[in-house]
Amino acid sequence: MDDRDLYSGLIRLHVLHHAVEEPIFGLGMVEELARHGYRISPGTLYPLLHGLEKKGYLRSTEQHNGKSRRKVYRATPLGRRALLAAKSKVRELFREVVEGK
Repeated sequence: MDDRDLYSGLIRLHVLHHAVEEPIFGLGMVEELARHGYRISPGTLYPLLHGLEKKGYLRSTEQHNGKSRRKVYRATPLGRRALLAAKSKVRELFREVVEGK
């Protein structure tokens, strides 16, 4: 099994966390995730972002800066509720896996 399969849910939660905190964009998230040890390519991240948007957790808008365009994502109310619910599950998992409780 590829370890990335284990991390995919964590990456989604990480992305959602940041989208709740502030608007995010693909390359910025690739860099943010790399700071936390996740090596994810844009070719993997963009479908993940599109999937979160399709499920209603994120909403995107286009920002124009001169000739360039950037798709920016923000968490929706559904995404905020999902992250809040996930926090207790992550806390419980952390206690079991790391603290042995």
